[in-house]
Amino acid sequence: MSPEKRAPLDRERVADTALRLLNEVGLEGLTLRAIAKELDVKAPALYWHFKGKQELLDEMATEMYRRMTAGATLDPADTWQERLLKANRGLRTALLGYRDGAKVFSGSRFTGTDHAHGLEANLRLLTESGFTLAQAVHAGRTVHAFTIGFVTEEQGVRPLPGERREGYDVEERARLLAAFPLAAEAGKLLFDDYDQQFEEGLALVVAGIGARYGIG
Repeated sequence: MSPEKRAPLDRERVADTALRLLNEVGLEGLTLRAIAKELDVKAPALYWHFKGKQELLDEMATEMYRRMTAGATLDPADTWQERLLKANRGLRTALLGYRDGAKVFSGSRFTGTDHAHGLEANLRLLTESGFTLAQAVHAGRTVHAFTIGFVTEEQGVRPLPGERREGYDVEERARLLAAFPLAAEAGKLLFDDYDQQFEEGLALVVAGIGARYGIG
């Protein structure tokens, strides 16, 4: 038995194993039984640490956040626009590191307060820039939701960088939609160059926030 499998079982070790296994089997295949097999324990042993899969997903999302922010520092010179752009670029990069990463992160509840420091700093920056607290919350939630939704769609086509699901060949799509030239041409914008797509969409959201609340 490997030293890893002899190590004491705890929440951190289970979540770490689940995140590694996620890239192999995806969210649908990530069962407590599969995780237990990977750890060389019986499935009931996991219930000492997690009551069910959602509780495990919460811990996985929390660990993803910890890894995303480890060693990161916030630039006090950031404008509110720069802070939102940086935060959500970082979030997208982190989510793309895991198969179904956006689905795991979406709707999960952090199990600790690791996120509170960054959240407090971001809300303070926005309120000091002229947002009310409610507006700052709406702004942060909106750009976060855009990022989660974008990556969910992106991973539906490209589960991991370098992978591509069958059925998303842009040229084949264009041939099938030849009678609809604008729709056919749009495929190049919808299913290719996700980096550019994300940057354009993120810029639209941030600009829209400023326009909505009249804050430059």
